[in-house]
Amino acid sequence: MRAEEELRFLILGAQREGSRMLSAQLAPLDLTPSQAEVVRCLADHGAMSLKALGGLLVCESGSPSRLVDALVSRDIVARREDTADRRQVTLELTRNGRDLDGKVRTIEDRLYTSIGSQLGKAALASALALLRPLVADTVSGQAIGRRKAASRPPAAPLPPTTPATRHRARVKPAQSKEAKR
Repeated sequence: MRAEEELRFLILGAQREGSRMLSAQLAPLDLTPSQAEVVRCLADHGAMSLKALGGLLVCESGSPSRLVDALVSRDIVARREDTADRRQVTLELTRNGRDLDGKVRTIEDRLYTSIGSQLGKAALASALALLRPLVADTVSGQAIGRRKAASRPPAAPLPPTTPATRHRARVKPAQSKEAKR
């Protein structure tokens, strides 16, 4: 077996094993890995058109309309008519979709922790450096690039407010007479 052939099969095998593990963990949520990817894209990037969503998905290279239809029918994704152009629709997560997003993130975090612990930081960096050029000029590589470029940093939790802190936020501190001189 040529080294390139082995590499191809190792990539395919790793993808299949990862997909099997993810599928098994998503099964209690009644989600497929592709549906989970839609949920994560909408949660991470906000409301968007079907075309924009298709440009972010790695699981689907064409139009994700059937994938979205299944999520709409389950009240995970809502389709809203664009007020400016009724031919366009905007997709966004429903309350059910936002709830599922938290569960999907927990499942993905466990998977990513497992991958990270199996490889270690140095091997993970090497794997990324090896694979990026292989997909760079592909539909999948472009989708990954768009997701990385448009990803929002995690929101920092807001500090709890009390009536006293709300009052202080509205009132400017008084300047002393000496500061005014």
